[in-house]
Amino acid sequence: MEHIGRTSQPDKRMLRREFLSVRNRLTQDDVDATGRALAERALELAELAHARTVAAYVSVGSEPGTSALLDALRARGVRVLLPALLPDNDLDWGEYAGPGSLAQVQHGGKMALFEPSGTRLGPDAVTAADVVLLPGLAVDARGMRLGRGGGSYDRALARLERAGAHPRLVVLLYDTEVVAHVPAEAHDKPVHAVVTPSGVRRFPSA
Repeated sequence: MEHIGRTSQPDKRMLRREFLSVRNRLTQDDVDATGRALAERALELAELAHARTVAAYVSVGSEPGTSALLDALRARGVRVLLPALLPDNDLDWGEYAGPGSLAQVQHGGKMALFEPSGTRLGPDAVTAADVVLLPGLAVDARGMRLGRGGGSYDRALARLERAGAHPRLVVLLYDTEVVAHVPAEAHDKPVHAVVTPSGVRRFPSA
């Protein structure tokens, strides 16, 4: 897996712009092909093979595609939870019951998200997950994840910690987004693994 070495330590905002700029040059064919490869790699994870409940998300725009993985997990009989963004940027959750169970929701000036249209289960529903699949823009050699900056998943991860829940944390990325270093703050938690189209890397320190 290729790693981008950085001698300086740019701030998170600058890094986000850089990674989003690269993603925005991808074609829909690139995104779709990545999604299929990601599903194949992720489904090889022992954690997902034994998971009964997985908290995931619906990719949007140029994010690595998750639809193939969501459907494959559901076909295995896995209970898949998907997030719904709340006004305060926290996450509620609902169960995925196939593509027809999703609704496109516009949140103010933010991008439209695909969210579960069924019963809301509450923010604490994520504590039942055996595995949490996280979006991100990059991950470094320590397993530290660079998110988009909204703080929604920071809240979800803090909720897991308060509940004493310890699901496996896995971030889904493009190969070039596995880097040498991303800035981290005291509240940031490392992930256990990253899945990219070329394979899986684990972070034992997580």
